[in-house]
Amino acid sequence: MSLFGDGLDAAVQKAFTRPAPKSAGAQMRYLVKQLKGTKAVAQILRISQRTVERYVKDQFKKPRPDLAARLETEVNKRWQPQIRARARLKAATTGGIVIDTRARIGYTAPIGSTDEDRLRHLTVALPPQYAARLFDAQEQGATDQQLQQIAAEALKEVYFQDHGRRAGQLEDVRFTDIAHLEFDL
Repeated sequence: MSLFGDGLDAAVQKAFTRPAPKSAGAQMRYLVKQLKGTKAVAQILRISQRTVERYVKDQFKKPRPDLAARLETEVNKRWQPQIRARARLKAATTGGIVIDTRARIGYTAPIGSTDEDRLRHLTVALPPQYAARLFDAQEQGATDQQLQQIAAEALKEVYFQDHGRRAGQLEDVRFTDIAHLEFDL
């Protein structure tokens, strides 16, 4: 489970105009239509082709929990791709992204400053260039650690340095022990 990746996906899913299919049969039919066949669906869900056919015909209605989770994940991954792309583009070019987090945040600064880590609850609007960096890194398969580093750099510039108006000698921001993380477009 990826905390940052899942958070970014959840933020984009809020832009959807229609809810994704809920029943197993409707989800299977959607996947069969998207992947153009039952064989491809069977491969990505790691079940038999005949089982897929039975869900499509509503002969099977209640999948086991692990299959239901994989099915929902695959449907959500493919649901409304144009709206998903439009929401990402808007966040990356004009809108930016809002991060709401409760974590241990501190920084490295010259001697004499109070740079000790402490638990903070921040809700900060990040500029579009950081939204673009987060989404680009996510698409390229970045790890949660890399996404966390990008978010830490964004918090350094926006929250601590206030776009260069203060804390000019601030070197590095530590962003650890994340208790809560949510993104919004």
